Amino acid sequence: MINRSGKADIPSSVEIIASDAYNSENTRAVTTGATVVYQCAQPAYTQWPELFPSLQASIVEGVAANGAKLVVGDNLYMYGPVNGVLREDMPNAATTRKGRVRGQMTEALLDAHRRGIVRVAIGRASDFYGPLVLDSVMGDRIFPSVLTGKPASAIGEIDLPHTYTFIDDFGKALVVLGEEDKALGQIWHVPNAETITTRQFITIAFEEAGYPPKISKMGKFMMRLGGIFIPEARETVEMMYEFDEPFVVNHDKYVQAFGNHATPLREAIRHTLKWYSEHLKTLKT
Repeated sequence: MINRSGKADIPSSVEIIASDAYNSENTRAVTTGATVVYQCAQPAYTQWPELFPSLQASIVEGVAANGAKLVVGDNLYMYGPVNGVLREDMPNAATTRKGRVRGQMTEALLDAHRRGIVRVAIGRASDFYGPLVLDSVMGDRIFPSVLTGKPASAIGEIDLPHTYTFIDDFGKALVVLGEEDKALGQIWHVPNAETITTRQFITIAFEEAGYPPKISKMGKFMMRLGGIFIPEARETVEMMYEFDEPFVVNHDKYVQAFGNHATPLREAIRHTLKWYSEHLKTLKT
């Protein structure tokens, strides 16, 4: 694993190297000998338009120098609001700042692949939940409250269907994309458990924790208000369409090519609750 600090809360069997990925020479040096490089790094959420394209360009250049495959962890911002289920063949139609940047970065990756600069596969996920997932709408704003029976704060219209991605399923899918040459040059939606409403999702979490569900919700107005004091909340406002309309992701393409390894929803939520329980104990000590 490569990050800026050389530190991370991961198993001791994983080697961590400190490096500045904005420097392509650094990236080339630390990826020497690699057959597959997984790009899941990103700038601060508030700095995507300014920094993300240059970060990706540096990584592409460094990885290309070593002839490795590049598997990119991506999201769904580039599609913009859609009428129906999200599929990989939809155009990049985003009008938001972050969505346009993601779309431009996708086009740059696929262009580099077509030109033979670097072999690329792109894996796309929805909003994450799971072990180690903190900074997510289904992260530390939800599970610590669930474990103590307190109201969990969800955003948007919680009675609409919304696909969530279990982080372990995302990781496994990226590994598959790195192993399978037929994945190269393409975009793939990783497999997810069945899509239900946000209210249903959080209710299951409360059931598994042994508490009656208590859910509060924050709309766009409250997110704007919070954005006065919290830059990340301000940046979330332009993406609120994902939570004010149905947001359902299709993964048939991946399943037909590689099979469906999505973890059943209750099982994934149980794993998440278990990790958060241990995490909260660690924080107390």
